Amino acid sequence: MTAEPPDLPRVIGHRGAAGLAPANTLAGLHAAAGAGCRWVELDVRLSADRVPVLHHDRAVGANTGHPVATRTAAELARADGSVATLDAALAEAGRLRLGVNLEIKADDDDVDALVARTAAVVAGAPNVVELISGFCDAALAAARRHVPAVPRALLMQRPRVSWQDSVSAVAAGTLTMADGFVTPAFVAAARRAGFAVSVYTVNDPERARALWEWGVSAVFTDRPDRVCP
Repeated sequence: MTAEPPDLPRVIGHRGAAGLAPANTLAGLHAAAGAGCRWVELDVRLSADRVPVLHHDRAVGANTGHPVATRTAAELARADGSVATLDAALAEAGRLRLGVNLEIKADDDDVDALVARTAAVVAGAPNVVELISGFCDAALAAARRHVPAVPRALLMQRPRVSWQDSVSAVAAGTLTMADGFVTPAFVAAARRAGFAVSVYTVNDPERARALWEWGVSAVFTDRPDRVCP
């Protein structure tokens, strides 16, 4: 079963606007909005006290390397003042009228708990989260159960041999690929099959224009000030 792809904007701020402000921060939301973004992508994990927080890597702190999952949300905020809760980020995105693509960072053990807790926060911020994405099929399957109304995107660095089976299994409408592995032929095949295609991470405006000409719906960028049309 294929889900209807969402109406993607041409440019999505990567981790907020990671080339203009610290990644996955409230400051990044403001930078993205100021550069003309309609949507941003943010990464979500669970803290030790089961609070969804914004963070890309498993560990926080260049020197300490403590896993995010072993620190409470309050401890994360004290250790690095830029670590925001998902609740705070969605509230700020709503004020800025930014749509959010949430990437589920499912490299910890309890994927269902992460998605369930995330879904509860999403429910409290209606019409802010436009898309849920992930590399992990189990995370997207959990998202389908917990937040069925929010469209899903399957992340792949490069095309899987059985990508159509994978995307159909989680009823995703969008395929998100790494730049460098996406090809015109793949984009054409995905579009023929009824999927939207988005590409990360594109910081060169000429490259973005080429991808749009291939039929790519959206590019993720650290520098929306350069790439936004």
